[in-house]
Amino acid sequence: MDAAERDLFAGSVRTALERHAGAGLAAALADVGWADALDADAASAVSTLFDLQGRAGVTSPALDDVIVGALGAATGAGVVLPALGTWSPPGALSDGRVAVRGVVSAAGAGAAVVLVAVDDRRAHAVATRDLELEPIGGVDPASGLVHVRGQAAPSAAVDVDWPAAVAAGRLALAHELIGASRAMLELAREHALQRVQFGRPIAMFQAVRHRLAETLVAIEAADAVVSAAWEDPTASSAAIAKAMAGRAARTASRHCQQVLAGVGFTTEHPFEGYVRRVLVLDQLLGSTRALTAELGRAMIGERALPPLLPL
Repeated sequence: MDAAERDLFAGSVRTALERHAGAGLAAALADVGWADALDADAASAVSTLFDLQGRAGVTSPALDDVIVGALGAATGAGVVLPALGTWSPPGALSDGRVAVRGVVSAAGAGAAVVLVAVDDRRAHAVATRDLELEPIGGVDPASGLVHVRGQAAPSAAVDVDWPAAVAAGRLALAHELIGASRAMLELAREHALQRVQFGRPIAMFQAVRHRLAETLVAIEAADAVVSAAWEDPTASSAAIAKAMAGRAARTASRHCQQVLAGVGFTTEHPFEGYVRRVLVLDQLLGSTRALTAELGRAMIGERALPPLLPL
């Protein structure tokens, strides 16, 4: 996409996210050409949609499309993701059946069949009705994620690239984490300008300024790494990008909560919804802590640093 096309696409996506939800949002994204944009220019399409999705604090089936497309299958199908905090294939062959343990999106739970990777190179489509589905409550029930487990009869094996799908999903989630982080920072900034103590806005206080500045630095650093990861499409680059974005989101949650003080804990304020969302997003396809540890083990094992990203 050139700059004009990207601006037009961003405006259309923003309108869709503001006006629709659930199945209506999926249809609206189809109308604005999300699938075509993903095929034509994945970097522009993914960075635009997931950043705006993170800022808006909404969910869509877009992550399914990204991962299914990276697997080499047709977009529009459901896909089973690994259990929260993990990134290994969520299925395994056992006695001629596919044993499944993972999570699916709300759209995936409503699909007739879902794609299940059983190792890094093979996947099977299985009937959703043969699996046990349980909506995930807890921290962020609005995420729409559903636990899926059970055994089902497999279809013919499909050749896939699971590491590539994980890398693509991590980049998408990184953009969403950055978008949510920017939304949290904006809420804290507005509060700091409006909240008056001792006769002046708290934005004038050095402690508040330092927290907001540190948050901005963390977000911009993560954004630079995620953008650079598109120029170096490797599994390690995607892992670094996801880890950096998750760390920035946690920094934003911590510092912006301090600036917002008590109002940030209330369910009436939108901030708490963003905190809930980033805690879940951080766990999908590997948390910041787990990815950092994994990258460290890889460096020790290989006795080499990963290539420098083109920042």
